[in-house]
Amino acid sequence: MLSPRTDFILRRIIEQYIEQATPVPSQSLTGEQELQVSSATIRNEMVRLEQEGYIIRPHTSAGSVPSDKGYRYYVASLKNTEIDPAEQRLIAHLFHQVEQDTEQWLRLAATLLAQMVKNVAVVTSPRQPGCKFKHVEILSLKDTTALVVLVLHGARIRQQLITLDEPATQPELSLISNKLNDLFAGLTCEQITAGEREFSALERQMVKHLVEMMQAEEAQSNEEPYLDGLHFMLKQPEFAQNDRLRPLMELVEQRKLLQVIVPSRMSKGGVHVSIGKENREEAIQEYSVVISRYGIPGEAIGTVGVVGPTRMAYSHTIPMVEYLASVLSRLIAALYGKDASFTGTAE
Repeated sequence: MLSPRTDFILRRIIEQYIEQATPVPSQSLTGEQELQVSSATIRNEMVRLEQEGYIIRPHTSAGSVPSDKGYRYYVASLKNTEIDPAEQRLIAHLFHQVEQDTEQWLRLAATLLAQMVKNVAVVTSPRQPGCKFKHVEILSLKDTTALVVLVLHGARIRQQLITLDEPATQPELSLISNKLNDLFAGLTCEQITAGEREFSALERQMVKHLVEMMQAEEAQSNEEPYLDGLHFMLKQPEFAQNDRLRPLMELVEQRKLLQVIVPSRMSKGGVHVSIGKENREEAIQEYSVVISRYGIPGEAIGTVGVVGPTRMAYSHTIPMVEYLASVLSRLIAALYGKDASFTGTAE
């Protein structure tokens, strides 16, 4: 636990570095009225912060920069941060101007978020979590050819022509359909494959195709997010050299950014913050990610987030992500005739 004085010095180092993007020397803190201590005391406190891993000195004679641990301490200490009322009014006004159209909402959210935090904004469409079986019809076209019509929760339908391993009549295929409908109603892919059930050879073939169709739908659900703000990242001092920005650009080009930035375990409510090497993928370990769920739990869930340098303005970015997530939750809830319920604090 840091003392109040050490806490203040660390905060000022972080805030100055976020604002100026240059190492912070001890001299820049000597004029702080709240400290009222000698420059030697400040230097000693900075040495302690360095020894405990909260700050780093890139060069012996240079000033200090925050470490991932320092940023984590800073984020954890942020309390009751809110965006400016004027920003709230602007956001409300702009959303009021667009039609009742989900695509327009998400595009506007990405643009607004990028402009307000000056980093990359990512917004995904609300989707039903996972992929759940609802109903299947297997229609005979020829002796060994059938059309499988799979209905999933959320009014999603997939169709596939398959070649049967053995000839089957329509009555036989209807019996299989009825059996699978009784067994699999409301189950996910994982639940279907995990269960141990007795099936005939033809039934096993149908189950295999159903699982493959559901997996294909889940993969397709990871659609391209609405993305804005890459031009802001190009202006960040950290990424003046293109080599440092290349990993992020490659993720965008390969359409893999979303699967990399969404934590494997993210709480249903609140904002999740991953700083530097806390990110599981090496490609984004020079960045921070601030991300939140939005929507209707169990029915339609999307994500809204920001990717930027670890030197991002967390005190503004976190409440901005949280606020836009709440706005989108309310809009989606109204569309579905439900109550929005994604709320929480940063973690």
